[in-house]
Amino acid sequence: MKTKSTIYRFLGIIGISFALVACSGDGTMEQAGKKADEIINNTGNAIEDSCERVKEHFDAQDTDC
Repeated sequence: MKTKSTIYRFLGIIGISFALVACSGDGTMEQAGKKADEIINNTGNAIEDSCERVKEHFDAQDTDC
């Protein structure tokens, strides 16, 4: 009975250790996600800037896009 308990504790500690190691640091998927967020944000800002320039060019009353 004591052997099973020891084995389960050991496996639990190993499982938690692997989970903590997997969550630490920026992996490749984390970096790819951050890069995608940056690209999407920059694209949205560029579209908004272009829209505002077009509205200013045509002297629109509402220049906010």
